[in-house]
Formats: sequence, C-alpha cells, structure tokens
Amino acid sequence: MKLTPEQLEAELLQLPPAGRARLAEALLDSLEEADTEIDVAWADEAERRYQELKAGSVKAVPAAEALAKARARLNEPR
Repeated sequence: MKLTPEQLEAELLQLPPAGRARLAEALLDSLEEADTEIDVAWADEAERRYQELKAGSVKAVPAAEALAKARARLNEPR
C-alpha cells in the first residue's frame, strides 16, 4: 500500500525524538548537492590556515574579538 505524504508524515511523527532527528538530518543531507571542488578548496584553505598557526606566522584571535571587529566593520559608513 502506497502512503500519501500526509500519511507518511503522521506515521513518522510517531517516532521518538532521536529517530525523527536522524531522519530529518538524512532528508536534509539528501537535498544538498555535494560540490567536491568547493569541499576540496575549503579543506586546502583550512590546512593552510592550520599550518600558519602551527608555524607561528599568524596569531589566533578569540572568536568574540573577531566577531566584534567584523560587526564593527559592517556598521561602518560606506
């Protein structure tokens, strides 16, 4: 027997929260198209930044400080 989307939704809402969360994650993942070129580029960038930190050529900035600076720059008149 084939279920309508509404019937399927009603059935799935009977699952425990952890099961619904797992299903929601799987459904959302299925909507995202993987772009391996972009993923590789971000992985390369992350590795480059990590190596800079490790070598001491750049200094880590606390997230709160970085966000405050970014917000301030966004609020600057153009």
